[in-house]
Amino acid sequence: MRILTALFSRGTPRLWRQAALPVACATLTGCIMFPKAPTITPQARTQAARVDTGDFAWGFSSSSWQYENRQAGQDGKLPFRTDWDILMEQGKAVPRGNTVVMSWSEFDKDVAALKKIGATHYRFSLEWARIEPQPGRYDEAAIGRYVEMARRLKAAGIEPVVCLWHFTFPDWLYDEKNPKRSNWLHPDSDRRWQAYVNKVVPRLKPHVRYFAPQNEPNGQIATAYLNGQWPPAMTAALGTYAAAVRASARQFRQAATIIKRERPDAVVMSVQALPWWSNGALDPTRAAYNGMMRMNFDHLDKIWDVCDVIGFNYYYSQKAGPIAALGLGSHRGPNFTEMGWDIDPVGLYKQIRLVGKRYGKPMMITENGIATKDEAQRKHYLEEHIAAVQQAREDGHDVRGYFVWSLLDNYEWHYGYDATFGLARMNPRTFSRDLKPAAFTYRDIIRRGGVKQIPAAVLKASQRQ
Repeated sequence: MRILTALFSRGTPRLWRQAALPVACATLTGCIMFPKAPTITPQARTQAARVDTGDFAWGFSSSSWQYENRQAGQDGKLPFRTDWDILMEQGKAVPRGNTVVMSWSEFDKDVAALKKIGATHYRFSLEWARIEPQPGRYDEAAIGRYVEMARRLKAAGIEPVVCLWHFTFPDWLYDEKNPKRSNWLHPDSDRRWQAYVNKVVPRLKPHVRYFAPQNEPNGQIATAYLNGQWPPAMTAALGTYAAAVRASARQFRQAATIIKRERPDAVVMSVQALPWWSNGALDPTRAAYNGMMRMNFDHLDKIWDVCDVIGFNYYYSQKAGPIAALGLGSHRGPNFTEMGWDIDPVGLYKQIRLVGKRYGKPMMITENGIATKDEAQRKHYLEEHIAAVQQAREDGHDVRGYFVWSLLDNYEWHYGYDATFGLARMNPRTFSRDLKPAAFTYRDIIRRGGVKQIPAAVLKASQRQ
């Protein structure tokens, strides 16, 4: 999640050394164009609005790799391996450990915490490598466990939202010798992906109506192929990046077709990384801005028409351009998260307005949250961003839900365990989920159906629409 930020975050000066010339040329020549919006008729907008999603969704989002524990066998080997395991073995990623927050074995504790807060929806992901540790060999017990998770959520009155892929690939789709033939671009990827989706969706469909085929593919691909931080760790590989976008979009569409065939009333959702970008310094042709907007929308433009709901993750706003990019992650103070990201609820309001206009479909905020150890700041962040959603709805924008990232402090990819997004923390001795003060703030907002007061800055943005 939040991975577009990684393009310019701490620890990535290599990107700037290797990409400085093409970035400068693109900025000066204006060769990067703003992504053209799809054409949507008024009739299509009316039809899209009819999708039934019930009452407003108050949820949480999580991911299998960041939450689930796994146990080595008697031979000392783990039951499955992912591309991220390979990256850690190469010393290119922060060690994760095999405990994480124990959600594989302690899922009932997650459900109890969700009920205590009052969540109506919960998005969790399937670990493809756990389900298919070897090509064509499926772990039926693992599939059964995921089905049981969905069933337990439903029994607790919480709607399960299942994400079929959240960043990690089975190791057998990773070619260490030829990264251009890894993951999305592996020769077997399309065939094995379709087989995987055909395997899990029929098992889940009695308990699951909401499916997200992929989580933040646009950001994952950028981080994997442009700055070398995520598998397959390529830098400034523009052609491979574009090919991966096409492959990922193709596989999203394949999954959407399977889901609708198995359950015609299913709600297919996108989950995209969409920070709010504005034009920054030293970007006279707006090429840097246009490039960031292409990262936002190039993938979504290829899959929006097979989505019932446009889901997107929002955390921060950022100016596009060399000066602003170099400073990302270094800011400190009350207006920034502990990771140095700008706190900007107005940006969320603007993004809702833009996405609604661009695609003409119902929307959900599928992730929003803050990494901080200051609970007063976390509470304020939640209130102001939920206020932005609330005002957008009052202004007629079709937002159907809001999901916090995340229920628990967890492993945050290249940040390791330093970034604390959770509204609860795991007790390492008892594995209990200990709620933080902000969890009760969210509980009260859910009970009221919104915040009491809209911030002046959000009201001002609303009046300018």
